[in-house]
Amino acid sequence: MEHRRFEGHRGLALAADIAGPAQGRPVVLLHGGGQTRGSWKNGLKALVERGYRVFSIDARGHGESGWDPDQDYSLDAQVADLTALLAQLPDSPALVGASMGGVTALATLGQAHPPAARALVLVDVTPKVDPVGAQRIADFMRANPEGFATLQEVSDAVAAYNPHRPRPKDLSGLRRNLREVDGRFYWHWDPAFLGVRRLEPEAYRERLEDAARAIAVPTLLVRGARSEIVGDAEVAHFRALMPRARYVDVAGAGHMVAGDRNDAFNAAILNFLADVDAT
Repeated sequence: MEHRRFEGHRGLALAADIAGPAQGRPVVLLHGGGQTRGSWKNGLKALVERGYRVFSIDARGHGESGWDPDQDYSLDAQVADLTALLAQLPDSPALVGASMGGVTALATLGQAHPPAARALVLVDVTPKVDPVGAQRIADFMRANPEGFATLQEVSDAVAAYNPHRPRPKDLSGLRRNLREVDGRFYWHWDPAFLGVRRLEPEAYRERLEDAARAIAVPTLLVRGARSEIVGDAEVAHFRALMPRARYVDVAGAGHMVAGDRNDAFNAAILNFLADVDAT
């Protein structure tokens, strides 16, 4: 595993893990809001075993990437980061984006001419999402601003939010999503991320709809069957925008598809990329 920093928008440092053969077809992994590149651990391993060159990126303000001095965590800034990153890669990658990462990838490819990637995988995110589920996620992220005294407290909070996922036997794995300050544990992202001024919901949706209509590269939507933000109506809306896109429903998974059903998630992505790269 190689650890590297790429230069994002206005020189902001973006931390990355890079693995796989140097001549392998590149795949860029973009995590969701409040996560870090560590959330792709098993997916990265599966891709590397298939011979891909994998770049797993910490978004601005997350993990080991820089915190923006102007607290700019807007979609425009994230798109500018990804655009800068893609310009530093030697070949056209497949983009795999979960939630926030998927939105960033969708918006970036929707305005890139010619296409900046050879394929797109959206993980449990579509231009239209369920506002109730989205608010539940936001509420979870805003909870516990004072941090946690122990890893057990972190585990309890995650279990209360996501009760169907089995608790890990070894809590040390939680550390990759945490930073420790003065003996307390905090989520590993800039708290200012939650205060960012975003587009109004309708303008935001329309921007992503326009992006979806403009994308010409092969696209796959992977949805967790128990997702709180992408229901049947949202899937139907997406498929009307991108009728040629492929779609996979992962049984037993919620919004965090890769963590809930990593085996099925990896199989869906690997099968899709194999088809894309065979053409």
